[in-house]
Amino acid sequence: MRPIGLIVGILLALSLPVRAQSIEVGKQALEKKDYAAALEQWRPLAENGNPEAQNGLGVLYANGLGVAKSPTEAAAWYRKAAEQGHVDAQVALGRAYANGTGVAQNPTEAAQWFRKAAEQGDARAEHLLGGAYGSAFGVPRNITEALKWFRKAAEQGYAEAQNDLAVAYMSGSGVAKNPGEAVSWFRKAAEQGSAQAQNNLGLAYAEGIGVGKEPAAAALWFRKAAEQGNAAAQENLGQALVHGNGVRKDLEEAVSWFRKSAEQGRADAQYMLGGAYLLGKGTAPDIAEFARWNRLAADQGHPGAEFSMGVAYEQGAGVKPDPVQAYLWYSLASLQGHAPARKNLEVLAPKLSAAQRAEAEQQAKDWKPGPRS
Repeated sequence: MRPIGLIVGILLALSLPVRAQSIEVGKQALEKKDYAAALEQWRPLAENGNPEAQNGLGVLYANGLGVAKSPTEAAAWYRKAAEQGHVDAQVALGRAYANGTGVAQNPTEAAQWFRKAAEQGDARAEHLLGGAYGSAFGVPRNITEALKWFRKAAEQGYAEAQNDLAVAYMSGSGVAKNPGEAVSWFRKAAEQGSAQAQNNLGLAYAEGIGVGKEPAAAALWFRKAAEQGNAAAQENLGQALVHGNGVRKDLEEAVSWFRKSAEQGRADAQYMLGGAYLLGKGTAPDIAEFARWNRLAADQGHPGAEFSMGVAYEQGAGVKPDPVQAYLWYSLASLQGHAPARKNLEVLAPKLSAAQRAEAEQQAKDWKPGPRS
């Protein structure tokens, strides 16, 4: 016969509510930013092999939520879930391999995980796999395959894929060139808020490609993208404001947008901002700022900026006069077909000694531009 106390204890225990771990409770805690509670819910489940909980732990470790940030630990949990077919974890693990985050960078592994998720119909993975085929990242370059996966994602409404599919139609890359079809896909993505597509749609309206030429519509889409921080759109909106294309001419606002774009490294905007400082258009003239912004553009290989740097060094505008540097920058611009630079080079050459010309020519030969933005 069992002791009465033991029986009573068992009955009381059975009558008490059981605090079971729950995926949903963990998700609710995450939404409330109660990361410790999410961790408490998910860890036991994850350790028992629950893929949803394992993916959840990956998210917590990847972002340092309720735990010390650890890309390595995140990747380990993503792998456990991914190997059980969890789509979000497969995408996350693929990105980890693509970027070398928490694991050694391995494009082949990245593409394999993207494929696993894409074959389950995940639009993000379809787009990423398409990008891998388009850029030969972990798989051989195959534009047909790239477009196949872009289209799958685009037809699910994935904005980035819609934009990339539109770019293919606009350029005729892997498909028959069809600007009208391109504009249709750009619009679908733009209406979802894709800044890149908004800028591209703006360009279509500005140039009348695939749609009627409408400067006001172009400026509208440029502004939408610019306000999201798209550097190309910020520059394009600045250009519209300079020339009054589709908007009221406003040089001060144009300079404001050129600055935003230039600060993101866009060479054309840096050149325009430098010109504004040189001429005092839309801002107070400042020859030092002209030289600073113009040099940033020239360092990216912008031919107009290279020419301007040649003039600056020849005349001492914002920099110390230096005929060798002037010859160098005129040479670089001339190599890109800049006619005024070639003319100035011919005028300057007789003024330099043979040693000075040889020095400038060697610098020009050795010079490599930075990546163009």
